[in-house]
Amino acid sequence: MTAVAPTTADFIELDERWSTHNYHPLPVVIAEAEGAWVTDVRGQRYLDFLAGYSALNFGHRHPALVAAAVEQLGRVTLTSRAFHHDQLGLFCRELAELTGTDLVLPMNSGAEAVESAVKIARKWAYQVKGVPQDTAQIIVAGSNFHGRTTTIVSFSTDEVARADFGPFTPGFTAVKYGDVEAVAAAITDRTAAILVEPVQGEAGVVVPPAGYLRELRRLCDENNVLLVADEIQSGLARTGTLFALDHDGVRADLYTLGKALGGGILPVSAVVGRGDVLGVLKPGEHGSTFGGNPLACAVGRAVVRLLATGEFQERSRVLGEHLHRSLNDLVGRGIAEVRGRGLWAGVEIAPGGPSGRAASEAMMARGVLCKETHETTLRVAPPLVITEAEIDRGVEVIAEVVAGR
Repeated sequence: MTAVAPTTADFIELDERWSTHNYHPLPVVIAEAEGAWVTDVRGQRYLDFLAGYSALNFGHRHPALVAAAVEQLGRVTLTSRAFHHDQLGLFCRELAELTGTDLVLPMNSGAEAVESAVKIARKWAYQVKGVPQDTAQIIVAGSNFHGRTTTIVSFSTDEVARADFGPFTPGFTAVKYGDVEAVAAAITDRTAAILVEPVQGEAGVVVPPAGYLRELRRLCDENNVLLVADEIQSGLARTGTLFALDHDGVRADLYTLGKALGGGILPVSAVVGRGDVLGVLKPGEHGSTFGGNPLACAVGRAVVRLLATGEFQERSRVLGEHLHRSLNDLVGRGIAEVRGRGLWAGVEIAPGGPSGRAASEAMMARGVLCKETHETTLRVAPPLVITEAEIDRGVEVIAEVVAGR
């Protein structure tokens, strides 16, 4: 008797029965992927217009990244940091050289990188700046998204992220994103750092006002405060430059990296920055069993090699210009506003149009995968290997959906 293959509904039922309901995914079950395309269990292909929230900047299963992973899988995958291995130092050196920084602290998830940066900034404040113990403050921006750990949601302004998870970690001051005067007013002699996303992703791909990031750098310099840039989504070529901060000619003291650093293969994150800041950490004070493991380092090195050519930064810049021109042509025709940089756009659906969720579902039915944020915004962030023709197809689908066709 021939076995009946599981259906889409079967797989979704398994997820609903056995997986904690902390996500609300679109009803598609992906089984294979390559480049900018994914294929579901029925054999239906979809254009990926989300790229794992920038984790798949280089597309699905980029050959160079898969080769690096396979080669390392045949050698050694984990040692823990109890021992040295032959990939860690090379990865840290190559990533530091790419980013123009002094030291690298490898971790796993983006949230771990942010947590690490918070700890480092506090320790620097006590040991270097001379802030009284346990009084350091970090200024953050409203509408931020830096992860979902207990400490990180403590300084979120999103009540969905915060509700029922208290008591919250103290030591953070949130001010309006883009408001330099509010930041200046919040700085005291106990301020350790300003933590900011150069482009706010979860908030709807929000680009700050001109000059904002340069003014943050000035305030940090004048007040002996660290500038910590969360480039987990915006970095590594997503906006057309290595860092989103590069658009403003600004350098951070610490950068948090993740998502694309793992090439869409496994979680790899890092804090990179000034040696005198990262240098406050001593053995036993911070660590991770899997952070900087050989497999992660091998894949991370392959990612660095791809970025070192500048090809992906240029693709994002050129194709991003095409994407934004095409999307802006829809303003007034179902779209209220388009925000973003490079191959990253927040598409604000006009009043009276479908909700973001309904638009995402309608796009899926037409073979393009995208996802909403904050009810009325579509996040568009395709893999950087996408072609101009594929972008045109995705935009065409958005146009159809928001117009109700």
